[in-house]
Amino acid sequence: MSSNKKYWKSVEELDENSSIVEALRNNEFVEEIPTDEFLGNEALASSSTSRRDFLKYVGFSTAAVTLAACEGPVNKSIPYVLQPEQIIPGVADYYATTVFDGFDFANILVKTREGRPIKIENNTIEGARFSANARVHASVLSLYDSLRLKEPKISGKDASWSEVDAKIKASLADAKTKNGQVVLLTSTIASPSTAKLIADFASKNPNFKHVTYDAVSSSEALDAFESVYGERALVDYDFSKSSLIVSVGADFLGDWQGGGYDAGYAQGRIPRNGKMSRHFQFESNMTLSGAAADKRISLTTFAQKQALVQIYNIVVGASVDVKLDAAVKSEVVKAAQQLKAAGSKGVLVSGLDDKNAQLLVLAINNALSSEAFSTAGTRQIRKGSNAVVAQLLADMKAGGVHTLLMNGVNPVYTLADSEAFVSGLKKVTTSVSFAIREDETASLSTIAAPVPHYLEAWGDVEITKGTYSLMQPTIRPIFNTKQFEEVLMSLNGTAGSYYDYVKSNAASVIGLASWNKVLHDGLFVAGSTALSAGAVDYTAAANAVAASKPVSGMELVLYTKTGMGDGQQANNPWLQEFPDPLTRVSWDNYVTVSNADAKKIGLTNEIVANGGLNGSYATVTVNGIKLENVPVIVQPGQAVGTVGMAVGYGRKAALKEEMAVGVNAYALYKNFNNVQSVVVEAAGGEHEFACVQGQKTLMGRGDIIKETTLEVFNTKDAEHWNEQPMVSLDHKEVEATSVDLWDSFDRSTGHHFNLSIDLNACTGCGACVIACHAENNVPVVGKSEVRRSRDMHWLRIDRYYSADATFAEDVERKENIAGLSSSLSTFNEMENAADNPQVAFQPVMCQHCNHAPCETVCPVAATSHGRQGQNHMAYNRCVGTRYCANNCPYKVRRFNWFLYNKNSEFDYHMNDDLGRMVLNPDVNVRSRGVMEKCSMCIQMTQLTILTAKREGRTVKSDEFQTACSAACSSGAMVFGDVNNKESDVAQLAESERMYHLLEHVGTKPNVFYHVKVRNI
Repeated sequence: MSSNKKYWKSVEELDENSSIVEALRNNEFVEEIPTDEFLGNEALASSSTSRRDFLKYVGFSTAAVTLAACEGPVNKSIPYVLQPEQIIPGVADYYATTVFDGFDFANILVKTREGRPIKIENNTIEGARFSANARVHASVLSLYDSLRLKEPKISGKDASWSEVDAKIKASLADAKTKNGQVVLLTSTIASPSTAKLIADFASKNPNFKHVTYDAVSSSEALDAFESVYGERALVDYDFSKSSLIVSVGADFLGDWQGGGYDAGYAQGRIPRNGKMSRHFQFESNMTLSGAAADKRISLTTFAQKQALVQIYNIVVGASVDVKLDAAVKSEVVKAAQQLKAAGSKGVLVSGLDDKNAQLLVLAINNALSSEAFSTAGTRQIRKGSNAVVAQLLADMKAGGVHTLLMNGVNPVYTLADSEAFVSGLKKVTTSVSFAIREDETASLSTIAAPVPHYLEAWGDVEITKGTYSLMQPTIRPIFNTKQFEEVLMSLNGTAGSYYDYVKSNAASVIGLASWNKVLHDGLFVAGSTALSAGAVDYTAAANAVAASKPVSGMELVLYTKTGMGDGQQANNPWLQEFPDPLTRVSWDNYVTVSNADAKKIGLTNEIVANGGLNGSYATVTVNGIKLENVPVIVQPGQAVGTVGMAVGYGRKAALKEEMAVGVNAYALYKNFNNVQSVVVEAAGGEHEFACVQGQKTLMGRGDIIKETTLEVFNTKDAEHWNEQPMVSLDHKEVEATSVDLWDSFDRSTGHHFNLSIDLNACTGCGACVIACHAENNVPVVGKSEVRRSRDMHWLRIDRYYSADATFAEDVERKENIAGLSSSLSTFNEMENAADNPQVAFQPVMCQHCNHAPCETVCPVAATSHGRQGQNHMAYNRCVGTRYCANNCPYKVRRFNWFLYNKNSEFDYHMNDDLGRMVLNPDVNVRSRGVMEKCSMCIQMTQLTILTAKREGRTVKSDEFQTACSAACSSGAMVFGDVNNKESDVAQLAESERMYHLLEHVGTKPNVFYHVKVRNI
């Protein structure tokens, strides 16, 4: 049954005697409201004024403040002198383009208003397979970064582009005269046009070398694939074709080999016709993939290698010796046997940084004839070579590099041996950094050359082989920037613009297809053929993996966080404030450690009285490199003997002070291996996290997460696994939904909006959270305010842990305890429920209740219900009583404590003119003292209705969207008109898995969820 499992959101909730956790459950505002700050008056306090006079004084003040709050700021607009033909004021334009920044990639549509890009949407045209993740959605804000490099600089002084051009040409001529080496250091080049320009450049500079460097390397997987298939690329797996998925250390729902696998994965995770895929995960850190898995086994990296060899033995019939504990081996054998039985419907992936391990992955998938594994349409987004980068460092150290051109890389920050690079850079005659900001590398280079944001640039990209995508500018360059390719054209003596060059080069790819159509669609699919495998000694590879040695001491496993990635957008406040899906911490990176290791080392986490999370500091030492005062998070599911740490933080250059947070874990990324031997020691002091984990909790209020197993789902009626809450009516038990305090009005005519959320498909990726920020002008409040439970997210993704055992099983186990020794061991085992929990994600926003408790308590009718099912907010009526927040059982209303717009106390994008260009003019920017919340994107639903009306047609069945549903690539969120029986949401509303959050309260929400089914 769904109601007897034990759930918790933080480890502290396992302590039944914690008064702080209980207080957080019961109190909406856990800190005392600072009335003295805005009502205090020394003269009043010291006077002998009567109580009646005091009330008059307060009453007048309240009225004055209310009147002032209702006025709000007024900005006069200036009309066009000559209005551009393509811009219609008030009407959005959309441009299809592609993003690839060396780490993230997607096929997208860019929404512009009056010439300003303001939002990223997913391109859903056929062939556009890669949707925007949270970082891509946030990249539109990075366009308006006021700390971008605005002018070229030579030796730290402003210069013109002609001076830059002349200096580079002079350096190249000098290098040719002296036979000096010219090196181009770039991130992976996935552009056919750029690759052609580089080839032309190489032909004109004989002593030339092109070095490809990825900050987060996939070199071992590339090396393995190249040795088998002769091409340096990565497999583009299609998880929708698999009924069984086994992952050994690969967070494929995160950033593993570029990510973007969640859509295909989710297709197999929704139970249809009694079937769904099964997923085994073997890993060290708790990841998004581990959270989604049906069976997750936490292992050290050494044990993962042994497990991979054992799987290889069973699938291909080999007999290589492995070293595994009996209990772990039993689980590995089960997974391997099921994988072999699945045959072509099975697939294995691995994130181990080991060429031999990656060879075993290829061998296993070939032995299975896996349909999800195809060598046609390989990924072209990772090409870096660890060996070549190491050789470049050696050449620079020896003074063998004359001219170094760098584009899309920041090795001074991202290289583990950054000091060696800096030392070598001083020996380079001329160094040029083409960068969007004056970052750590650009600031040390001879020339800092500003490049445009991808939304200001032309280009082409081949994300996967056979799929050609175009980039087009959506705004004129804001600053005096030049594309790297334009400079290459000048150095090559190539005439014309880069647009002309791309268009000319595209003809050889798109053939007879129209350039305008490809530009309109954003991509062209040509297709590609599968590669043939060469002869490889897989047995030798298996023996090498089996013979690998464990690291001495503890393992450090480096990873990239969902919000920050490789750190390119560290100055983006949307991403800094985005709570990590698993730890729920924002504005920080940290060391994650298991509960057992934390106790051994003396590390703790504690939720304090104001709801904030505090944690110990640790000193982390790897290969003699010591990072001090690293915050610690005790992470359920972390493998014992391992710790995790995210790269992408600790940047200092070209960042606002508020964004310069965390520690630089790239310093520990030695030899591009994400696993290192580490010594972790407790340090003094206590770190204050901005963690939303203990805030706005719904625990203790009935069924929040409903889940069952596939077996129960298939064999028992819905009333068993989707139990309906019951209440007493006339001394009889009846379903809670049949009892009501209010008369319902007729909602069957016109549009009535519902939002469906499938817990099986939600991976916790957070794209919806950032999309909501962009669409609805949600403010960033900063670390201090988040810690005070004052975050302004209109949409949150709650993360729940649960034990394997149910409440009923716990009771039975306790009753069967025999003797003192048995009781001690049994209770100790039961207290370790957090060691490897199951995980569930649940997006929660305003539920838009048809019988909304917030509406009945608002004294000024600021919140009311519309016929279309949306709960409205009239901001200019709201006087900030917060009664609605106190009466909301879902804790989804946010009180706007401060004026976040044009306020130097909140120095984020809303505090400068450039940053405010991202604001959506269809949604007003709220002033202080009002309640705000999810509006179910009423501006979007009304635009859809008006567009259909203007075009003289009815709204299409699935035309309605909200920001979150449009951003959800996994299909977990489906929005639409429930009165249109042809719409997807109407059919989902009839599903047996459908339930409402806190249904027993009787609010009748317009958001509904689907029971989570686990294929255990």
